[in-house]
Amino acid sequence: MTSLTLKPSTAAEAAADALVVGVVKDGGAPALAPGHPAAEAADAAFGGRLAAALATVGARGGEDEITKLPAPDGLGAPLLVAVGLGATPSSGTFEPEKLRRAAGAAARALAGTEHAAFALPVGDRDALAAVAEGALLGAYSFTLFRGERAEDDSRGPLARVTVLDAGAEDAAHQAAARRAEVLAAEVARARDLINTPPNALAPADFAAAAQSAAEEFGLKAEVLDERALADGGYGGILGVGRGSATPPRLVRLSYTNAAASATLALVGKGITYDSGGISLKPVGANETMKCDMSGAAAVFSTVVAAARLELPVNVTGWLALAENMPSGSATRPGDVLTMYSGKTVEVRNTDAEGRLVMGDALTRACEESPDALVDVATLTGAMTIALGNRTFGVLGADEAFRDLVHETAQRAGELSWPLPMPEELLEAMKSPVADIANVGGRKGGGLSAGLFLKEFVADGTRWAHLDIAGPAFHEGAPYGYTPKGGTGSAVRTLLLLAERIADGDLTG
Repeated sequence: MTSLTLKPSTAAEAAADALVVGVVKDGGAPALAPGHPAAEAADAAFGGRLAAALATVGARGGEDEITKLPAPDGLGAPLLVAVGLGATPSSGTFEPEKLRRAAGAAARALAGTEHAAFALPVGDRDALAAVAEGALLGAYSFTLFRGERAEDDSRGPLARVTVLDAGAEDAAHQAAARRAEVLAAEVARARDLINTPPNALAPADFAAAAQSAAEEFGLKAEVLDERALADGGYGGILGVGRGSATPPRLVRLSYTNAAASATLALVGKGITYDSGGISLKPVGANETMKCDMSGAAAVFSTVVAAARLELPVNVTGWLALAENMPSGSATRPGDVLTMYSGKTVEVRNTDAEGRLVMGDALTRACEESPDALVDVATLTGAMTIALGNRTFGVLGADEAFRDLVHETAQRAGELSWPLPMPEELLEAMKSPVADIANVGGRKGGGLSAGLFLKEFVADGTRWAHLDIAGPAFHEGAPYGYTPKGGTGSAVRTLLLLAERIADGDLTG
């Protein structure tokens, strides 16, 4: 894991392998971003012609643009890396997400480098946190299953990050840096789980990882295996997992704090591989289905992060783990499952399996009467049609709480959008043989899935549903601090929500 330090050093004193500065777009040419004395000192080392030198090699200052120049004498680093921040905001203060992305882009560009000093504008605590988070998130690399290789893509991530900060010795800045380290480490934990191939991460393996983390960080872990699930009547989880040679699990991972006055419950979809079951996915749709446990990974990482930061809020995570496979024992379209709640569900499509495992876990979570409940799932392809690949949907019966979660995501730097839950969509999920069917009409599929989950949430519960099907797994080229593969979507939102609840900021 990349290390992080804060220093009040000047550019000349910042001994590192690279110095990162920000540049802005000034018309069609780059200009030095205002707000950091170390960056200004770097410009002075270039004889006041840093912007001109960057323009000569084609830099424009566009967002996340990377330009490298050999540094002149007088700097503590032999390499200068200029990262674009786009146009200078009229307020003169850069948005945290813009800084986060710029720092991430620079960290990615410095793969194979031991140590980089970042002299991006960090005028306040929020800006510092954004730069630290972005640099650490951008330095991520997943190489667990690679042998030794000589190609460029095998270079290790940036090993050490120093953020040059005039307030480096301030307690609030130190706390922000500590939070950034924990957050980045837990996002990396989620990314690692998502990127792990399904033959190395069966439900039992995932449960074992949760138990190991519980021992390390003082959490409580309870694991229900297939026998306990059968004894408890968890028909949804068992129904999804019965076609696989690797049986399902339900994990309860909990962090408690003696000073807490509220409890946040989190439920994560953990389909370690989703073939679609008997309703088999078409060619081209199977290859990335190791990511269908991204919701459970986000929940797992959030509980650990809350414990590491010792937040004064109780956080309970429910990981609904199963592998959805076709076999002679698999659930068939037309089968009826009896859920943990006692409701019966007609399975019309076995590829709508996530809502079945989530239904059981939601009911179980509600039995503990949490003050707030959030579920996270790569639930529907329909959500990607509605919102694209970078934005997750937020649904909930309690609109005030739904909006609080959406606002929290925006603050955390994650794209989200609040969506309605039209009751008329339930009509298409009526079943002639069961209480409800697991799918409805084709239109509004992401909203119908939310309505299905609502059937398993206790009345009066503050509940929100995050459908992260779009942003959970990035198949394109890396950008900003976002790598190719698992992203750790929703961890930042859930952790900030836990912090807000700890601060008493639970409305609705």
